[in-house]
Amino acid sequence: MQEIARPTPAAPRRSPPAPVVIWNLVRRCNLACLHCYSISADVNFKGELSTAEVFGVMDDLKAFRVPVLILSGGEPLLRPDLFEIAARAKSLGFYVGLSTNGTLIDTPLARRIAQIGFDYVGISLDGLKDTHDRFRRKAGAFDASLAGARLCRDAGVKVGLRFTLTQDNAADLPALIALADEERIDKFYLSHLNYAGRGNRNRAADAHFRTTRRAMDLLFDAAWDYQRRGIAKELVTGNNDADGVYLLYWVRRNFPERETQLRARLAGWGGNASGVNVANIDNLGNVHPDTMWWSHSLGNVSARPFSEIWRDTSDPLMAGLKARPRRVKGRCAACAYFDICGGNTRVRALQLTGDAWEEDPGCYLTDEEIGAAAPGERVPVLPYRGKAARWVRSA
Repeated sequence: MQEIARPTPAAPRRSPPAPVVIWNLVRRCNLACLHCYSISADVNFKGELSTAEVFGVMDDLKAFRVPVLILSGGEPLLRPDLFEIAARAKSLGFYVGLSTNGTLIDTPLARRIAQIGFDYVGISLDGLKDTHDRFRRKAGAFDASLAGARLCRDAGVKVGLRFTLTQDNAADLPALIALADEERIDKFYLSHLNYAGRGNRNRAADAHFRTTRRAMDLLFDAAWDYQRRGIAKELVTGNNDADGVYLLYWVRRNFPERETQLRARLAGWGGNASGVNVANIDNLGNVHPDTMWWSHSLGNVSARPFSEIWRDTSDPLMAGLKARPRRVKGRCAACAYFDICGGNTRVRALQLTGDAWEEDPGCYLTDEEIGAAAPGERVPVLPYRGKAARWVRSA
């Protein structure tokens, strides 16, 4: 939106020296959310990295020039040495984020988060009170999470609300955006449901394509309104790189004179970054292409440094993810906007087809829009009683 309001020359394709690392330091969690990708529980899990092992990995990440560490879980605040780890990360110069459900944050904890110097705290809300508590399977979870966000905000910490869009909570999205506005929250992040962990078992709740498009229109309109009014608020989406192409269509409708310039910017951004610019380390030290790919380990930091694991393309999956361009199939291979999307989220294709290089079934753009085939809208036929999803086209 800033580029629409104040265009700048297109930059070359992004090429960070090393990936952003989302690190699931602990698997234990005080909640049991429906869409949890780590399938956490309120028990201790054996084999998690010690403080000393975490510090050793962190030194390697710094030498490898990893710019950002997102400390996650489970619920990372349940790890006794979390603040020791965070302080060490800050001293090494990382941008350090905290990904939490927020229910454990009280006034002293919020002050400690601020004192450590966390650059960002992301707190998940799955809807308004009734919806959120049902998704989190705990009465009072919404009130506790919102209270945690307020306490961090008041302590001077940058706070964001994270929302995973499904068909069951899409109706709450307008009210949640309004809530973020009313509560003076810095950032709102919408994640599309990815088929992993409990999200894989509940893929029947994934938002239908029309619902997804309405949600994107709402976010784009809200973001432009903030930009027009000079309000510094971030609206971000993730786990569906088709959003970049849909944004281009939004620009074509509203600011056609900016389309060419914005397309170049989106192509420079490059689309899906799994295995390239984003990485995951789980609680046992296994390295994954991203946080939704726990079914595939590239190696373990207890046996090999992360820097070696990440550069190793002997793994066919890693080789395929790092290939430019990626060799994808189906609609993704035929898409006229592949340079913007990069083939979208490969783990979704793997979960539904068994082939990581098949077309992404989460793409909500029509064949006509992506220039892949004759006009027609892809309509999802959702899974029933555990059967795999099918896709059909309607005229």
